[in-house]
Amino acid sequence: MTEWAVELRDVKKTYRTGPIEVPALRGLSLQIAPGEFVATAGPSGSGKTTLLNIIGGLDRADSGEIWVAGRNLQLLSSGDLSELRLRRIGFVFQTYNLLPVLTAFENAEFTLLLQGMPAAQRRARVEKLFSEIGLAGLENRRPTELSGGQQQRVAVARAMVTEPALILADEPTANLDSATAIALLDVMEHLNRATGTTFIFSTHDPQVMERAHRMIRLQDGQVLSDETRGSPERANVGSATRSA
Repeated sequence: MTEWAVELRDVKKTYRTGPIEVPALRGLSLQIAPGEFVATAGPSGSGKTTLLNIIGGLDRADSGEIWVAGRNLQLLSSGDLSELRLRRIGFVFQTYNLLPVLTAFENAEFTLLLQGMPAAQRRARVEKLFSEIGLAGLENRRPTELSGGQQQRVAVARAMVTEPALILADEPTANLDSATAIALLDVMEHLNRATGTTFIFSTHDPQVMERAHRMIRLQDGQVLSDETRGSPERANVGSATRSA
């Protein structure tokens, strides 16, 4: 039996404000194989961000099963979810979410510090990653001294430095110009190919949709369409894995 990077089974989520109920996910089922580079798209209110938040354990589903890295998130305590996020999941947000008092290097190493990794090992890992994604020489700059694209690269480095199984990226190019967005996508696609890390994006950006190797469109909290693209080799692998 295939062990999916992510599997959702009949997941439902409704938000409530007083007497008003807003269904966000309506029995959504989905399987994503390890190493896929996936974009989810759809109009506002289609469930994209809710889907990422539930996969990342930042929000709880009302019902259904959410499996990430072989674990059912619905059965995990808040502490166990925190540990899973710390060890196995990286997040890239639209607004970067860098700590302004820390340097680029310190922002990138922060999660490693929480993991208890020794200083020398932290430095070696961050410096290697900074070199790979074009941040060498910017280690001591604070976020206000970096461009938007550089800040988002630091956010990617922070997400990748723990070598997670899964990266969740919520509108990561929304605040970037076209050229910078392309450069960032180059970085993330390179990391996907080099490390086998699974990437799942939520996006309105046509550039992200075009670069994704699999395109999942959502509407009203359900999967409207699911298309595998990219190189024939990658498409065949993805299709074979999902049919296993």
